[in-house]
Amino acid sequence: MALPIEDYAIIGDCHSAALVGRTGSIDWLCMPRFDSASMFGALLGNEEHGRWRVAPVDQDARPTRAYLDDTFILVTRWETATGVAEVIDVMPHGDRRAQVIRRVRGVSGTVEMRQELAVRFGYADALPWMRQAPEHGGNAIVGVAGPDAVIVRGPALTATNHHHESVFTVTEDETVDIVLTWFPSHHRPPEPLDVDRQIEATAAWWRDWAHESDAPGPYHDAVKRSLLVLRALTHEDTGGIVAAATTSLPEQFGGSRNWDYRYTWIRDASLTLSALMIYGYEDEAGHWRRWLLRAIAGDPADIQIMYGLSGERYLPEYEVLSLPGYNGASPVRVGNGAATQYQGDIFGELMISLREARRIGVDEDAYSWPLQRALLGFLEDNWDRPDNGIWEIRGPQQHFTHSRAMIWAAFACGVEAVREYGLDGPADRWAELRDRIREEIETEGFDASRNTFVQYYGTTEVDASLLLLSQIGFVDADDPRMLGTVAAIEHDLLQDGLLLRYRTSSGVDGLAGGEHPFLACSFWLVQQYAKSGRVPDATALMDRLVGFSNDVGLLSEEYDVAGGRQAGNTPQAFSHLALVRAADALARAPRA
Repeated sequence: MALPIEDYAIIGDCHSAALVGRTGSIDWLCMPRFDSASMFGALLGNEEHGRWRVAPVDQDARPTRAYLDDTFILVTRWETATGVAEVIDVMPHGDRRAQVIRRVRGVSGTVEMRQELAVRFGYADALPWMRQAPEHGGNAIVGVAGPDAVIVRGPALTATNHHHESVFTVTEDETVDIVLTWFPSHHRPPEPLDVDRQIEATAAWWRDWAHESDAPGPYHDAVKRSLLVLRALTHEDTGGIVAAATTSLPEQFGGSRNWDYRYTWIRDASLTLSALMIYGYEDEAGHWRRWLLRAIAGDPADIQIMYGLSGERYLPEYEVLSLPGYNGASPVRVGNGAATQYQGDIFGELMISLREARRIGVDEDAYSWPLQRALLGFLEDNWDRPDNGIWEIRGPQQHFTHSRAMIWAAFACGVEAVREYGLDGPADRWAELRDRIREEIETEGFDASRNTFVQYYGTTEVDASLLLLSQIGFVDADDPRMLGTVAAIEHDLLQDGLLLRYRTSSGVDGLAGGEHPFLACSFWLVQQYAKSGRVPDATALMDRLVGFSNDVGLLSEEYDVAGGRQAGNTPQAFSHLALVRAADALARAPRA
């Protein structure tokens, strides 16, 4: 049985990531990329679906854990009846290998440790052939199945019923290193590298990146960790930013709202970029823009709302029958059917992020502005299309008010680029469309009887995404219509003090069941409170939301208040980028 979601920490190398449980077990790992098939899949099943545990033999051992400074090197300290030991988990950065180091260090006394290894490639569908391989270094074992192979070096492992185990002891200042390296099965196993040097270089890289920017204010630690999470979810080579490191962690426990988030959404990536730019990460802006140019190159009519890490377009959604799901929550999905949806809001988020890059001095290159012009040209012919909206509604398409406002923002960004930065384009035509869309939203997307903007034209329902209207400048945060919208959202969508995305009971999304409050939405409410003068309310909500982070500062997608637990895929870029922006709004809020 998998642990509670908040009991997992991640380690990563900016190519992939592993989830390490509080029990010392790596229950999720896909190599060599975030979106590769799992080789440890116990997160979505049990130990028979693959895991790698290193922990004391003592069943009563007590763990505490923390990241080493501003890094993703996880240090778990185990206190036992006979001594204290630490397990240092790290995925080395920069050596171009897909590998995990698990260093066991004696702190005091003597601690007997057990290693349990069960490799299951292909989402637990491929049981590898494991063999002893002393020719590759001491106690090495090699596992092979289809295209995948691993070599594990460390204490001698013995095999029982397709599992491998070793027991060893560490005393004070004694160190035992265990290294797992993935490699293509048609290659020879790679030679071992200097573990000390890899750990030192990885720690230095993370610290250098974190120290490029300071995060002032009372939420310094949460912001810094959130920025690190956003970097950890960014693929080193391609610049693609995954929405989360996992697939199919349930939005409703036992339900079917289980989705694969290991891909790059234009919306999420754009918002992530904006969050990073707040703190001066210009290189990431340029890197992501190059990813974008490659991914959507060609006919603007073919633009997708999401892509693979390298810009792959074909992301068919299917169910993986070899994994039963997180504590039985099925189905387990790979791929995402939303890739074929039309979501008009992505044009706004994309153009806003590129506008912010322009404002901080990221120069336009030979392709970036022509790309933006081409996208706006597509919008000129398609601005009035209904869409699936920000929440990827699987019911009928609608004229979602948030999407309409984002299309308004896209044209507004185009007008600014021409009139204020001297770029070429039909600014007058874009301004005419911008103003036409504004008039339409104020007429069709506003319920005067209740003084609120609505989820989509023709409904009286509200949606948490309407909070973004003030953030993009469509209305001021203290505009009476915005304050009325906030009041309606508070009345309809607050659940245990946190915001739902929308009322699933309305049937708008075409899915059965409900979900828990969506953390990003509550962070949006913090921003709205801060910008409209409700600073005490903003601070109280922010404190509560930050308190939902786990012991190493990670947030998932949603939070089950009644159960006191995280829900949905983790760590969630959307939650962490919303935290960063909420903290910035509070830091800028005028004080009485």
